[in-house]
Amino acid sequence: MAKLRFAVRQFGPFEQALQSCWQSYKESHNIAIDMEFVPMNLEQLYDALLVRDGLHNGEWDIVHINTDWIAKAYADKGLYVLNDFLDTQPVEAYNNAWSPSLLSFQNFDGEVVGLPFHDGPECLVVREDLFSSAIEQENFFKQYQRPLEVPRTWSDFLQVASFFTRPEQHLYGTIFAGYPDGHNAVFDFCIQLWSRGGELLDERGKIDLNQPMAIAALDFYRRLFKQESCLHPNSAISESVKAGEAFANGEVAMMVNWFGFASWAQIDASSSVKGRVNIAPIPADLLVPSPSLNVYWLYAIAQGSKLKEQAYDFLRFAVGKEQDRLLTLAGGVGCRYSTWYDDTINANIPFYNKLGELHETARTLPRLSNWPDIAHIIDKTVSDAIVADAASSALLAEAQAKINKIQ
Repeated sequence: MAKLRFAVRQFGPFEQALQSCWQSYKESHNIAIDMEFVPMNLEQLYDALLVRDGLHNGEWDIVHINTDWIAKAYADKGLYVLNDFLDTQPVEAYNNAWSPSLLSFQNFDGEVVGLPFHDGPECLVVREDLFSSAIEQENFFKQYQRPLEVPRTWSDFLQVASFFTRPEQHLYGTIFAGYPDGHNAVFDFCIQLWSRGGELLDERGKIDLNQPMAIAALDFYRRLFKQESCLHPNSAISESVKAGEAFANGEVAMMVNWFGFASWAQIDASSSVKGRVNIAPIPADLLVPSPSLNVYWLYAIAQGSKLKEQAYDFLRFAVGKEQDRLLTLAGGVGCRYSTWYDDTINANIPFYNKLGELHETARTLPRLSNWPDIAHIIDKTVSDAIVADAASSALLAEAQAKINKIQ
């Protein structure tokens, strides 16, 4: 029997939802084919697709790919262009199903190479029960002579995080995903930069790290890891999934992370904070709009697949309204408008309809074929800053010199 192979972003809710989706697909379609799902973390997935040439060599038929990598994959001609399939076998309500912010990165001058799978821009995820507790409010006021509120600035963030840090209760004010995988520290750095009014690109469209706002962003991040006691002790070895798990385990009062981890913690049966989660804007300097970041995951078909028609037929089913909705109920984040405003989903996740607002202001990273290389330079700089003694300005200047050689 023929078998499709799917390189999957490792995350329990993704894996469960996809298995369920495949079962529903087999039951509703007369097919003589099987599917092998292979979950991988970020580093493994990048290596499998873009280092070991998995997009070309026939090892994979369907892949999860994120918007950080898609320009490189397209430049390498590693993704199959879906236009003919979309014209002859249209996806359900394709033209009005998704926000424009979820259709742009995979569209290269009209050539579409992916379909939205999972999204949810970054936001501040908070324990609603802690912030609304009368006892916590009273104790905070006694200590700081002001009301306990979800923080709007980074100085407030540190104060509130310090207040909620109680190692004896295994509770910490916050967690950051500091594991050096070329992603999370880069995202955090960009958010710190934007929240201070800085920009990643200069007027020529080039990466610019030699600026005061970048220094301030890196100073804050390294101070957080080197000096602050409010940080969860596993931050340096946690990527975003592990950080999300710590929050769901009740170990963290608030975190800057992806919307999906808020919705997952809100509904998952194993979550210690089920039903007690909310989201808020990410802190920023006064007079600077709250920043957010939109990086999303896509379904794509590998150029080297020998089973492209079968792969597309499954993807066409998987991105339909019902499967998008079921992905959300499993703990992922469906991408369709119909999912965002679904009554059942919003009854279980009262903040789910805020996705539209997040998308209106969420920013994106540069769509560059060499972005993975640039991101790894920034990632190493941020990671080094946690342990290095050199000034942030020197570390950033060194990173800028490396980036200048490839941009």
